[in-house]
Amino acid sequence: MNVPVAIDLSVEVGALHLRNPVLAASGTFGYGIEFAHLVDLNRLGGFVVKGLSREPMEGAPAPRLCETASGMLNAVGLQNVGVRAFAAEKLPLLKKYDTAVVANVFGSSIEDYVEVIRVLEDAEGLAAYELNISCPNVKRGGMQFGNDPALAAEVTAAARKAAVRRPLWVKLSPLVTDIGAIARAVEAAGADALTVANTYPAMSVDCRSRQSRLGNLTGGLSGPAIKPITLRLVQEGRKAVRIPIIGLGGIETGEDALEYLLVGASAVQVGTASFADPRASGRVVEELGKLLPRINVSNINEIRSKLGEEKA
Repeated sequence: MNVPVAIDLSVEVGALHLRNPVLAASGTFGYGIEFAHLVDLNRLGGFVVKGLSREPMEGAPAPRLCETASGMLNAVGLQNVGVRAFAAEKLPLLKKYDTAVVANVFGSSIEDYVEVIRVLEDAEGLAAYELNISCPNVKRGGMQFGNDPALAAEVTAAARKAAVRRPLWVKLSPLVTDIGAIARAVEAAGADALTVANTYPAMSVDCRSRQSRLGNLTGGLSGPAIKPITLRLVQEGRKAVRIPIIGLGGIETGEDALEYLLVGASAVQVGTASFADPRASGRVVEELGKLLPRINVSNINEIRSKLGEEKA
């Protein structure tokens, strides 16, 4: 008689324990509560809320999304209600769910990042902060820090000093000559984990209207088209640092998630897939549970970093 093998999907991202390695990515899952009627939030490893700024932001002009071959362009422009409204109105609604809620934090100055974290430090119900130093869809902030190791370290160090209560993840840009240099800089400045990576600046134009298909001229490319590139960035990052890496870019299936773990990620985020299928993050968790027995793995941590270790 064959006895079913217990499958363990739990992972550790530094000091943070997750029931499984699948999180919904920032900017694709609202503030979480909007998806609660579609996805069992308690089944996810966690989710990252929309980027939070010091003051509310209206975001970019419409249209904000357009489909591309094997991907999607977005120029949402980090629209959000502002950190104080989030803490007062959104976060309390999430307390009934047993899942990790991660706050994505951004600003146009170091002082902005610090102030957002300061406000969130007084709030309950968060598991970690994700410092966004890599968004390509705003005129100021984001990439001005993420493309320079010294600036990346400076904003990370300031955020680390402010983030007393919770782990600090730093979301890196893919548009760097050496992602290892940025990764080492933010690790030395106090980051607890890295998120690799944000979207790729790109554009799409309509030859008939002779206009951009977005309200902005350019946007951020995401989806299956970028997965092979971002897999390499995760593997390069894994060789460069000792802190955990959360991989994202083109994850649509359980197999996609395992590929990221294989090259060194401790966890993954599902982003663009949620636009086509709002239940995508939960489906990836289910697929992982079914896939592991087929490849003779009972604990998901057994597969992590195999290729990364060989190349280290």
